[in-house]
Formats: sequence, C-alpha cells, structure tokens
Amino acid sequence: MLQQSLARLLVLILANATLAIPAYSQAPSLQAQLNAQYKSVRIGADGAIVGDPGTLLAVQKGGIIAVPWKALAKCPAKFHDNEMHPSTGFCANMMKNVSGVFKKGAKVYPVKVDVDLAKAKITMQVVRCDSCYNDSVQNAMKGEVVFEFAKGHLEKASAGEVEDTIGQVFAIISDDQQEQSADAAQQPDQQAAPAQQTQPAQQAEPATVQLGMTTDQVESALGKPDKIFNLGTKQIYVYKDVKVTFLNGKVSDVQ
Repeated sequence: MLQQSLARLLVLILANATLAIPAYSQAPSLQAQLNAQYKSVRIGADGAIVGDPGTLLAVQKGGIIAVPWKALAKCPAKFHDNEMHPSTGFCANMMKNVSGVFKKGAKVYPVKVDVDLAKAKITMQVVRCDSCYNDSVQNAMKGEVVFEFAKGHLEKASAGEVEDTIGQVFAIISDDQQEQSADAAQQPDQQAAPAQQTQPAQQAEPATVQLGMTTDQVESALGKPDKIFNLGTKQIYVYKDVKVTFLNGKVSDVQ
C-alpha cells in the first residue's frame, strides 16, 4: 500500500511539474519574416493585379531584365558581394531586344520570395507597378534577382540583416511616398498648369524676307526651297506658300 501511495504521489508531482513548464512558441523562420516584410501581389491570368497590391518597391540598381508576365524565360540577375551582376548569354540577349530592363527608380511589387538555406540564396521575383505610371500601359513585366550569400550565412543571419541586403536592390516605398506618387499620377494637369502660367511660352519671330536680301539670307530665313529656277541673271526660289525672285543674286520680288 505504501508503495502504491508513493507511486501515485510521484505521478501527481510529475504532472504538476509538466503543467508548470511554460510553452515556448517556435521563432518565425526567415522565410516567414521576409514574407511579412515583402507582401506579395497576386497576378491574374491576364497579368492584372488581383486584390490588394503588395509592398511597393523602388529599384535601386539597374540591370534587371524585364520579361512579359507569361514568358517562360526569367533571365535572373545575381546580387552578391554588394554588386549587381546582370544576366548574360542567349537568354539575356534575346529578352533585352524584346523587353528591356528595369531602370533605377522603377516601381515594382514583389511576387514571391524564396529562401534556400542549403544553397545560401534568396530568389525574389517582382512585377512592374503599372498603376504607378500615367502612361496607360498594362503589360505586367516581371524580373528576378537571386541574392547569393556565403555558405551557412542565412542559417544564422537575422531578418533585418537580410533585408538590408535586399534593400540595396529593392527599397521599400513608405505609405507617404505612395500617396504622393498616386497624387502625381492622377493629377498631372494640375501640376503642369502653374508652370505654364508662370512661364508662358514665347512665340518665335516670324521669318522675314526683304528686297535686296541675298540667296544665303533667304535660305537662312526660309530654309532650302522646294524648287529653283535659274534664268541667267534671274533666279526664282519656289517654296510651299511663297515664290522669291532674285535679280543678280538679290531679292527683287516676293509673291
């Protein structure tokens, strides 16, 4: 009986001890932290943004090849040792001629961020923010950059450290900057109007042809004539809306 009582007491002690141990939640992975920092945009089959847009980014380094959304070729650029290395080879040459590149300052949205700890690299795909521009172009051009790190670095690096590296290529645009960009895109005429009022365009002086002017002076004022008739001491320059007659190399009549 004594042994059974002691056994039951031991079970109760162990149970209470287990309940007293606080539950520690596992720290979020680097992938989860980057997904939270760079909210991805969702693209429909037609290349248009579906739902709320993601985190708006500004390209900081040129050399990222832009390809159509439906293109299978990606031609990713690589970023390591704080330097951008644009894609090269057949893919790059072909797509540059067809599509072009994202220039510095271009506005894009992240489509996906993939963390590969084993290969010490992070792949980030972005798509052009068509609505950020007042050009009515809806082409959903995409680009890709592979951030390469030293082996084992990502396993111990903090999310902030990795974000600093990504920020050298894709800088996050703040909400205030987004609002300013949206206002500028929606009200281009209102912004241009004051400049036109304060700096009115000066009208060009009309071309003048006078009696006694030489052929060189007339050509300087009116440009090269459409036709020239040489009649000895008399020459006739024919323009679209005027005819100039020279006598001994000087203007004698204008019709």
